[in-house]
Amino acid sequence: MSKKYLLGIDIGTSACKIAVFNREGQAVATASGDYPVYYPQEGWAEQNPDEWWEAVCLATKKCLENGDIPADEIAGVGIDGQSWSAIAIDKTGKVLANTPIWMDTRAQDICDRINEEVGAEAIFQVAGNSLQPSYTTAKIIWYRENFPEIYKKIHKILQSNSYIVYRLTGAITQDVSQGYGLHCFDMRTGTWNEEMCTKLGIPLEFLPDIVSCDKVVGAVTKEAAFQCGLAEGTPVVAGGLDAACGTLGAGVIHPGETQEQGGQAGGMSICMDTYKADPRLILGYHVVPDQWLLQGGTTGGGGVMRWFEQEFADYERTREEEIGESSLVQLNQIAEAVSPGSDGLVFLPYMSGERSPVWNPYAKGVFYGLDFAKTKGHMVRACMEGVAFALRHNLDAAEEAGAEAEVLRAMGGSANSLLWTQIKADVTGKPIVVPSSDTATTLGAAILAGVGVGFYESYEEAVALTVKETRRHEPNPENREIYEKNYNTYLQLYKRLKTLMVKK
Repeated sequence: MSKKYLLGIDIGTSACKIAVFNREGQAVATASGDYPVYYPQEGWAEQNPDEWWEAVCLATKKCLENGDIPADEIAGVGIDGQSWSAIAIDKTGKVLANTPIWMDTRAQDICDRINEEVGAEAIFQVAGNSLQPSYTTAKIIWYRENFPEIYKKIHKILQSNSYIVYRLTGAITQDVSQGYGLHCFDMRTGTWNEEMCTKLGIPLEFLPDIVSCDKVVGAVTKEAAFQCGLAEGTPVVAGGLDAACGTLGAGVIHPGETQEQGGQAGGMSICMDTYKADPRLILGYHVVPDQWLLQGGTTGGGGVMRWFEQEFADYERTREEEIGESSLVQLNQIAEAVSPGSDGLVFLPYMSGERSPVWNPYAKGVFYGLDFAKTKGHMVRACMEGVAFALRHNLDAAEEAGAEAEVLRAMGGSANSLLWTQIKADVTGKPIVVPSSDTATTLGAAILAGVGVGFYESYEEAVALTVKETRRHEPNPENREIYEKNYNTYLQLYKRLKTLMVKK
């Protein structure tokens, strides 16, 4: 392969990230582009896919310029994206409405009704996932019942990465790793189940053909090249789910290996070569062929710290220039001064409802144990510990389902915090390895392109060349007792408060 680079595109919740990698997996140039989340009503969270594309175009041009990368040196493009979009396009490719995103819970009533009418168990047997409002399925039905004028114009429903693939190449695709968002997707065979499509009332013609994540589905068109700065004719693969690409970029390609996610959302992904489903968890295909991922997905991840910083770190922001430390680093420092267990302060990180394993769109964040002795540092550390408890809750559920994680491989911005990563190791009792955390997701997308175009002979070769371990955290047994006590409080808090966490 004479060309030197691969390009990865990540469609995140708050921003897109673009990175150019060399064969050894070094990010030789990066850029990002922000876009908003809209919250027009309680329970609604949506984005405009055209704003994703605009951000991708600007960031891609910036990335190539920053690294002085000739566009014709890009061997292939891989795209990953957030889960459970429902991007409705018409026959011309026009986006018909903002897409509800993974945090959106507007369709809870629809899920309740369909679980009753079709049968929750029957749906689970096909899909390997319980029907919840976060998924794509209920959003399509919501369109039919609430946006009939839009619904009748729908040509296809796309996912976040497949929309960017479409804008780059004109190809309409559905990769196998994002299939889990639809409950008419047969999790055992990786195909659409026509009988379940009929039962759910989802027209089969809305659903693109399913392709493998590393399949080259098209090439950058002349128009797209003009808009985003890539070379016309550059191969583009189908790409996949962000969590799955991050799992690949963290080096997880064999059964039993596990990724710990520290992006906007939290959770974990355990690689398996056999089908193991649990209604409390999320099951999907890995972007690596012939593997599944048993996932825990929480709404509280790095986004908790982002929220805390935005709302309570005015003082730290004023000191950034003076002391040369970012507000997040300063928050980390005051949390580190607090004892493990935050002196009994416990936080439920349910900041946008909660997904696995409790599946309650009306769950709320809670600080328990506040008194006059507590400081901002206590609250920051409790936030970190609460996210770690949510991770452990999912790992415990996975173990009960027969999928046990041995070592966690951390990715996402949260993995940059040595304190937070150590807390997660102590709370879960699992060693945590940290590869290159900031670029794991875009690296995974780029690896898909690399395998697809022959830049790498195999996933084993790609991972061996590109994934480097930067540090390792072993659980501290001295902290086990205090964290066991707080974790039990965490579990009891939700059990006792969930009768209050209902639709008002």
